[in-house]
Amino acid sequence: MSTTSITTTETPARPALPVHEGSLGSRIASGMATPGGAVFVLVGVLLVAIMVSNPNFTDPGALIRFAGRTAPIAIAAMGQYYVIVSGEFDLSMGAVIAAQVVLAGNFIGQDEGRIIPGLLLMLAVGALIGIVNGLVTTLLKVPSFIVTLGMMLALSGLVRYITGGAASGNPVDAFRDIGRGGIEDVPVVDIIPFPLIILAVVAVLSVWLMRRPFGRTLIAAGDNPQSMHYSGAPLWSYKTRAFVLSSLSATVAGILLVGYAGVHPSVGAGYEFTAITAVVLGGVVLGGGRGWVLSAAAGAFALELLFTLLTSLGVTSTWRDTVQGLIIIAAVALSARAWQVGRRPRRTTSSDPSPSTDNTATPSPNQPSTGATTGDN
Repeated sequence: MSTTSITTTETPARPALPVHEGSLGSRIASGMATPGGAVFVLVGVLLVAIMVSNPNFTDPGALIRFAGRTAPIAIAAMGQYYVIVSGEFDLSMGAVIAAQVVLAGNFIGQDEGRIIPGLLLMLAVGALIGIVNGLVTTLLKVPSFIVTLGMMLALSGLVRYITGGAASGNPVDAFRDIGRGGIEDVPVVDIIPFPLIILAVVAVLSVWLMRRPFGRTLIAAGDNPQSMHYSGAPLWSYKTRAFVLSSLSATVAGILLVGYAGVHPSVGAGYEFTAITAVVLGGVVLGGGRGWVLSAAAGAFALELLFTLLTSLGVTSTWRDTVQGLIIIAAVALSARAWQVGRRPRRTTSSDPSPSTDNTATPSPNQPSTGATTGDN
């Protein structure tokens, strides 16, 4: 009796989403062994070093105020994370912050009735800038480095034209209190700054978002865009939304910075590089595919703690840019090398099936591995 061979055509499988494996203790240990986990250890070490060199920093009130001042940088770093983990860059963050600060000063002014409309307008402008950056990058195939650099120059020129390069009128105090106010008369710490509360909300939403299919697809797009293209995922949509989140994060940072920095065209200057430094210090790989969103925020705190430590040790602030540049070089080199450990395929043993008799395809080294190294939060 003859048999008929039936050939089936299989469609390319979508990349497997990362999953949590092992006990909580083993997951924490494996997480701390990655660059994304090591930054939390670095924050602790720097915090102890500062307390030793400057005993005044041990005061809970001083610590909470430091966290409040660092909140805008951490929020900007989390926004930059979305773009970098997808394999792109956003160099327009600093210019977006400056533009939003000037917008707040000119639109809101001293009219408290314009605070809510002003906030909505700032968020709408931020979203529009992100959409432009994302669509030009994804649909017109212009490198994001060039697109966001051009946006940075365009916004910077517009800000200088509007302000004449000088400080302009500050918005009403009720608006500025968003960045410099807080919940007062709190036991032990005396005050909980509003920026710290906003940072906590943004962090929770970011972790939730990165656990959703959007976040995991964004990481997969940065890790292996070719396979995501074959899977049929609309990469232009995911990456455009990443740029929108980046611009919205810069907008929130700008709202907070108005509180204690006022309206000046220099507000936000260099924030794009500070955010990138914080992201890579947090172990996120430039080029995408590896990193945690909370590690980007922790990188911002580590960076500010390092600058505070240098100041307490008497190092002049003129070394700030030099230190920041060296951090970028060292962090990129070390994190890329460390994440590679999690991406290597396992060696086959004598008990493994022979390639000549097993028809199961061997996973590609470029396939995202599960667990802590995939950036799952």
